Amino acid sequence: MADTLEFNEIYQEVKGSMNDGRLRLSRQGVIFKNSKTGKVDNIQASELAEGVWRRVALGHGLKLLTKNGHVYKYDGFRESEFDKLSDFFKAHYRLELAEKDLCVKGWNWGTVRFGGQLLSFDIGEQPVFEIPLSNVSQCTTGKNEVTLEFHQNDDAEVSLMEVRFYVPPTQEDGVDPVEAFAQNVLSKADVIQATGDAICIFRELQCLTPRGRYDIRIYPTFLHLHGKTFDYKIPYTTVLRLFLLPHKDQRQMFFVISLDPPIKQGQTRYHFLILLFSKDEDISLTLNMNEEEVEKRFEGRLTKNMSGSLYEMVSRVMKALVNRKITVPGNFQGHSGAQCITCSYKASSGLLYPLERGFIYVHKPPVHIRFDEISFVNFARGTTTTRSFDFEIETKQGTQYTFSSIEREEYGKLFDFVNAKKLNIKNRGLKEGMKQSYDEYADSDEDQHDAYLERMKEEGKIREENANDSSDGSGEETDESFNPGEEDDDVAEEFDSNASASSSSGDGDSDRGEKKPAKKAKIVKDRKPRKKQVESKKGKDPNAPKRPMSAYMLWLNANREKIKSDHPGISITDLSKKAGELWKAMSKEKKEEWDRKAEDARRDYEKAMKEYSVGNKSESSKMERSKKKKKKQEKQMKGKVEKKGASSKSSSSTKSPAKNMSESFKSKEFVSSDESSSGESKKEDSEDERGASPAQSSEDSASGSD
Repeated sequence: MADTLEFNEIYQEVKGSMNDGRLRLSRQGVIFKNSKTGKVDNIQASELAEGVWRRVALGHGLKLLTKNGHVYKYDGFRESEFDKLSDFFKAHYRLELAEKDLCVKGWNWGTVRFGGQLLSFDIGEQPVFEIPLSNVSQCTTGKNEVTLEFHQNDDAEVSLMEVRFYVPPTQEDGVDPVEAFAQNVLSKADVIQATGDAICIFRELQCLTPRGRYDIRIYPTFLHLHGKTFDYKIPYTTVLRLFLLPHKDQRQMFFVISLDPPIKQGQTRYHFLILLFSKDEDISLTLNMNEEEVEKRFEGRLTKNMSGSLYEMVSRVMKALVNRKITVPGNFQGHSGAQCITCSYKASSGLLYPLERGFIYVHKPPVHIRFDEISFVNFARGTTTTRSFDFEIETKQGTQYTFSSIEREEYGKLFDFVNAKKLNIKNRGLKEGMKQSYDEYADSDEDQHDAYLERMKEEGKIREENANDSSDGSGEETDESFNPGEEDDDVAEEFDSNASASSSSGDGDSDRGEKKPAKKAKIVKDRKPRKKQVESKKGKDPNAPKRPMSAYMLWLNANREKIKSDHPGISITDLSKKAGELWKAMSKEKKEEWDRKAEDARRDYEKAMKEYSVGNKSESSKMERSKKKKKKQEKQMKGKVEKKGASSKSSSSTKSPAKNMSESFKSKEFVSSDESSSGESKKEDSEDERGASPAQSSEDSASGSD
């Protein structure tokens, strides 16, 4: 039997919404990754208490109950997959996958059972419907009624908002069945009750979304934003991610809280809470708890009295309460040295931060895109100016994000970053080895480092020094692809030269007519020799001695076949990795043997190079002598040709003056305005020659008459 089972397009019921994703069952437990948010639910095999298989609206579903009372529902299975799942549960989890059908009688009278975080309405032994109590947002009581209100689901077209239960009175003394029902619901419901004092309060913090200044009260289970006009209560269970991002001006910090589900104000939904801090603001904070409670609850992550930068205190407290890692920018550094890129998204300008596992744009509207949901990226020319370019991202769901007006100097850095993360680039097309190496079931927040002030400063200094030393001027060659000015110059030159050859110019355009052919000559004559020079530089002498191999390469060539035989079917990359591991594990004595062979090979190479260089010198001297002889011969041949040409000119002028006249004469049909306007210098030269030739012919005729 297989150790893992994987299912695509499985739907998980969370707070009334069906979130699609991928489900994996393994020996260790059950993992579900939400395709929309990237959130990962991990249920350990030791925690599973019960598994139920039943028919639901989307085919068949699997309900899992854990020992601590949590319930997980997954729908979208086919009926034929029951046997496979049942055998897997028996073999690896030692659980019987029970089949239980829902009651479809349509009765509205039954028994309510509370089990863990689930309210089940049963008729007899069959359940009619189940309500996860975490979906309940409010619970109110009447005379004989209990009303449950639910969180609104933004993704669904129709949401269930309220259910009322009629509770008949009983004869038991001292027990109110309505209050007992309500208490069972409230004990597990996601109802925010501001009871007791806040752990700490941050006054007048600047908030960008929702806009305004808010007092933030930190409670054990939720966050309370209190403003002049609006109040928001945010349970920590809705916090998805935390980001700490330095502003480009290096004087401010963004603290971003990603929420799912979002907070609502009328028809507006805020998926991100963005706070802006100045680095100069400091605060001394005292938690409203005694030291023993602080130590017991936070286990050293917080202390009763703390002081430091305001943004550091807020992020530290939120990290401890939410129990989520804080995401900070990775190793990316832009052209100006900042860890972000200035750009525009939709109608407003903002900052794009390349992270280790995604991109985030702040601030209006905030956007977070994970690498594992990106289909491809595209670098496009700017629509309004040639000094900028656009960066386009398309997700696997077909959503497209266009970040425009990015400075051309940022292209090299951004292209190197995208290339290093192995994202598909549309301009270049798909290439082998560019597949994303992300684990399909890995949480997008894994492997992120903590964001504390001292660590951030130290890492920032190290990154700046490394970037300045190693990557000065990187991206200059790639930037040329976004340099339309050069291409425009080339087009203009070709257009001008064609225009001078094909179109006729006026009498006053003689200067322009002379300049344009010069540009054409520049294009044709200057560029071709450059290619030849480059080709001649690239060529290597095949007779030159080959460079010696290192000790590692000598060992690898001798042991390659052995490694292949020990690991049949191994790929080239895996072979090189394996060879590197074997070489590292090798003892010094064995390595010294290959070092001696490498040293002998190096001596032989140096000896061969000396002989090769001596031979080259003698050959080059012979070549120089032969070149000098050729030059002398060419000069002698040119002198003879010139003498013959002068004698033939004089004889032809005496013999056929009529012929010369006929060649120089052209009728009106063949005379163009272009020649008459642009060839003045040629006319002068021809007139001088004609003036000389009649003089010679008159002398010859005079001598003939004598």
